[in-house]
Amino acid sequence: MNRHEVVSRVAVDRMIVTGHRIECPLDWDRPGESETISVFAREVVAAEKVDDRRLPMICWYQGGPGMEFGFPASRSAWLEQLLTRYRVLLLDQRGTGASTPLEARAMPRADPAELAAYLSHFRADSIVRDAECFRSVLLGDDAGWYLFGQSFGGFCSLTHLSFLPEHVIGVIITGGFAPVLHEADAVYAVLADRVAERNADFLARFPGDAARVRWLVDHLESAHDVDAYGQRLTAPAFLALGTCLGHLHGAAELHGIVERAADDLGALGMLGGSVHQQVAALMSPATNPIYSLLQEACYAQGGPTRWAAARVIAADPRYALDAEPAACFTGEMMFPWMFEEWAPLRPFRDAAEMLASRVSWPPLYDVDRLRGNRVPVVGAVYWNDPYVERGLALETAGLLGNCEVWITNQHEHQAYRVTPAPVAERLFAMLDQRRAQS
Repeated sequence: MNRHEVVSRVAVDRMIVTGHRIECPLDWDRPGESETISVFAREVVAAEKVDDRRLPMICWYQGGPGMEFGFPASRSAWLEQLLTRYRVLLLDQRGTGASTPLEARAMPRADPAELAAYLSHFRADSIVRDAECFRSVLLGDDAGWYLFGQSFGGFCSLTHLSFLPEHVIGVIITGGFAPVLHEADAVYAVLADRVAERNADFLARFPGDAARVRWLVDHLESAHDVDAYGQRLTAPAFLALGTCLGHLHGAAELHGIVERAADDLGALGMLGGSVHQQVAALMSPATNPIYSLLQEACYAQGGPTRWAAARVIAADPRYALDAEPAACFTGEMMFPWMFEEWAPLRPFRDAAEMLASRVSWPPLYDVDRLRGNRVPVVGAVYWNDPYVERGLALETAGLLGNCEVWITNQHEHQAYRVTPAPVAERLFAMLDQRRAQS
């Protein structure tokens, strides 16, 4: 059995939060030979239910990849929805948070090839085995539990159902029906269309921003515009702000940055420190090593990804820097230039190239097993989702056995976090009904 340690147990905001740490093999395919890493998770239960041992557990699969959960400082609205029904396991996925972290300043491997090999063990296929380890340790070998997958967490849930479904009672997926039949090139080709649609909506709402974006892109292409720390902002980096077009009020958020940047350029001849800081804040997930290095590997089912997003965008005239009336902002995509321009990623540049060229990725999904799935699955597909494309998501939901989806254009990708009550009410009712019918 994997070594288990109860790290902490505290009461906070009507919750009991218990920290657990287990030791897992880096390579689950060679558990007796591989080195081990530490994986951390917090078990959270409503204080009034702490003695109810009949309360089922649900494993929360976080978005990402490579995003830690962090300490649950309050019984927030979305967490509250889960605590009414479950004990909640908040997993710091391997390489994040209080699990053995991946940090550029303390890299576990100096050689790029060794580092790439090390990083290859941080995808969903390893994450779900870590989670199953927690289930066995905390609940017992034969106990069942639920899964909740938000965004990338939905990808993890489908991997879990592909390879370790035996102890899963039910699954909820929000904005995370992975395109299990497609590899990276096809995924990014469709996403490019969705992101272009969001760009068109943005300019229709703020038509004056077309000229501003054109002006800003020309400036960033021709000038050396640096912040107080010497970090240059380039046009492709500025256009990467399109990732926020999937946020609630994301178009207005982007407009605010564009308007301020244009004002600064007119008054100062450069972009002010506030704009540089806003760009850095919005781009901070992209400087997370796992997020950056393994985002395309989430779609790798065998062959190399070869920087699929970069190739798709380079071939699409809507994203050209000289496009009229303005270049499209890009979405949740990673590009090779990021590993040159952004200091936190530079130590990973060579490893990133090796991962993009890797030809031996193991499959993340068993499509036949998903088709024959009998575990009740319910989920939300967001019609205007620029992160997990609706057509591919619906294709996956359609092939998945015992699955029911709620298709909505009234909510965005982060709906369960932003407006959790209506989403939870709908999905919990769907799951209860489907379980009763199973």
